[in-house]
Amino acid sequence: MSPVRLSRFRWWHIDEVLPIEADLFGVEQWSPAMFWNELANGHYYLIATDDSGDLLGYAGLAVAPPDEAWVQNIAVRRDAQRRGVGRALLEALLAEAARRGVRSTLLEVAADNAPAQKLYALYGFEPIGVRRGYYQPSNTDALVMQRVAEPTEDETGRHG
Repeated sequence: MSPVRLSRFRWWHIDEVLPIEADLFGVEQWSPAMFWNELANGHYYLIATDDSGDLLGYAGLAVAPPDEAWVQNIAVRRDAQRRGVGRALLEALLAEAARRGVRSTLLEVAADNAPAQKLYALYGFEPIGVRRGYYQPSNTDALVMQRVAEPTEDETGRHG
């Protein structure tokens, strides 16, 4: 697979992400209005493409000042999964969170999505709770996971 290129998700990408959203999430997919709302609220969204510009996936982060953020979604086209696209998107979201001074990053993941949970655990996310019946209409539970950043030297008072 060619290298993954990340760029900002813009309104004109919404129609492109909808088929991926429908394929991966079925009846629980986001609507165009939900994506419009995320972008209108200034949340940080990225798309992943290959060298030819084909859309491979997308992800979003909502920052809640002063120091908390939520990974809103990470979605990778089925035929591009397990090739580092999700990892690249997650790393970019976490880098943006760090850039904004976020200490606590949270996300919800379907309780039956073991591959995603494994990826998140590799990046320091730990389960902190369960939202029963969170995903509707399937009534699937969501596992809430949290990653707490280490304090910076400035915050601990340690310098040099």
